[in-house]
Amino acid sequence: MAKTFNGKRPQNLGKSLRRILAYLGRHKILLMLVGILAAVSASANLIGTYMIKPIVNQVTESGTISGLVRNVAIAALIFGTGALSTLGYTQIMVRAAQKVLCDIRSDLYAHLQKLPLEFFDAQRKGDLMSLFTNDVDTISDALNNSFAMIIQSFIQIVGTLILLFLLNWRLSFLVILGYGAMFFYIRFSTKKSKYYYNRHQAYLGELDAYIEEMTAGQKVVKVFNHEKENLECFKEKNRKLQEAGTSAQSFAATMIPAVVSISYINYAVIAVIGGIMVILGWSDIGSLASYLVFVRQSAMPINQFTQQGNFLLAALAGAERVFDVMDRKTEVDEGTIELVNVRKDSSGALIPCRERSKLWAWRDCQDPDAPLVPLKGDVRFHKVTFGYKPGQKILDEISLYAKPGQKIAFVGSTGAGKTTITNLINRFYDVSGGSITYDGIDVRKIRKDDLRRSLGIVLQDTHLFTGTIADNIRFGKLDATQEEIEKAAKIANADSFIRRLPKGYETLVTSDGANLSQGQRQLLAIARAAIADPPVLILDEATSSIDTRTEALIEKGMDQLMEGRTVFVIAHRLSTVRNANAIIVLEHGKIMERGDHDELLAQKGIYYHLYNGTFELS
Repeated sequence: MAKTFNGKRPQNLGKSLRRILAYLGRHKILLMLVGILAAVSASANLIGTYMIKPIVNQVTESGTISGLVRNVAIAALIFGTGALSTLGYTQIMVRAAQKVLCDIRSDLYAHLQKLPLEFFDAQRKGDLMSLFTNDVDTISDALNNSFAMIIQSFIQIVGTLILLFLLNWRLSFLVILGYGAMFFYIRFSTKKSKYYYNRHQAYLGELDAYIEEMTAGQKVVKVFNHEKENLECFKEKNRKLQEAGTSAQSFAATMIPAVVSISYINYAVIAVIGGIMVILGWSDIGSLASYLVFVRQSAMPINQFTQQGNFLLAALAGAERVFDVMDRKTEVDEGTIELVNVRKDSSGALIPCRERSKLWAWRDCQDPDAPLVPLKGDVRFHKVTFGYKPGQKILDEISLYAKPGQKIAFVGSTGAGKTTITNLINRFYDVSGGSITYDGIDVRKIRKDDLRRSLGIVLQDTHLFTGTIADNIRFGKLDATQEEIEKAAKIANADSFIRRLPKGYETLVTSDGANLSQGQRQLLAIARAAIADPPVLILDEATSSIDTRTEALIEKGMDQLMEGRTVFVIAHRLSTVRNANAIIVLEHGKIMERGDHDELLAQKGIYYHLYNGTFELS
């Protein structure tokens, strides 16, 4: 089983940063404009501040109004250019950031579609949703607030240092000492807060998953009066989130006050020493005025760096979790056999065709000369061994066969391996030993998409999607016509209840079918399988949620659906498997009995006792 990803401490933030930069690289032109405008904005601020020197000296030395107006106008023009540049890069950055986030979400969702089923079995839905919400949101905050600001702050820090040395190189050594103290504390605080930011995101994912799980199970919670216990569990998880968030924010929140305090001390010392230098004639008053403004402003870009550092810490922790999932190994498919439409020529030979002929065949796409194998639905297990975890066998050398058109039923207690058999047929998992053949072809040689396209599955746990009744039936065949949809509904005996709904087939399904009964949802799932018209049908407890009366109503429709198909049925209700060609009794991953209904009753073994109520399925 795959390990859960939530709660894992970041191992390589540099790698995550490079991955984000790679996404940024997809939109080079926009980001180049942002960088240029951010540089112009920072430079305008530096040059505008430097203009204090000629303005002050103009007043103290020559005192002409025209010179003062000219210098002030130049400074105003410089600051105006900076303001327009700031407006420009913020608007462009918003668009660039949204494009990057769209790319990340698209790539993440596309990768999730390719992950094996075992990954989803090991993850909580809340953790997966947290990737698209909390983690992507933190990346969004960093991109919108940090990218341009880091460029601007870097230019301001470097430019300020250069101008400080040009104005008064002696005093600048004191500024360097102040900068050193600031960066030392920032590094210390960043190291401490990084760990707590990651824990905060991990606990947030756990809390989201818990809330989603409890919300979905409110009926069960209320039936068993479990509200108080759930509230206590929620409070404990919320307390952990609070403590991690407090620790992260506590260290992060000290950065700005510490930097500001150091800058104030530095400013006071430099003001005193600079005043003495002016009195002694070592500097002019205009240079000192400009110098002091630079010193006062020197803390601002560093403060911005610390603020953006907080965003980046949270973003990189979230990005690492996103990229960790995107680095998960996708479902391996080494199959070369594909499913193609065929028609018969005048001699009866099969020929591939583009149109829907309702005839199918298997074709080796790597060997065009290989003969086509007609799709019949002959499924066989050859000493199949399988376990979800190493050393834990679920199936132990299972051998069975289902000839085309046969109905094979599996009965046995929970955990006997019934559902596992169907999971191996459609290659949700691959066998550990032995083989499964489909029309004489090892299923591992068949492309997964083509294999699953030939199978129709009705699961015990139905899942309906947001949309109309017709849309949910059409999910089995996306290009199905309204006529085909209604025909499939009639096969499943769902047509009558659908037409009684307010809008019939256009009735909107909400919240996974919460506005329908469990039996109605099951009927729609059966109709969805019927419209796919597959040669092999898997019914995993397909009638478990349907009452006896409804079950009787759909038996004819089910018989029509199963006619001419190979069918695998898993059922706890033994009445549903009486007409099966073969009933296989499983216990502890082994086949204990096999035969039709009458043969197994005559043996007076496990099936006999189950049917007569001496034993019960658990």
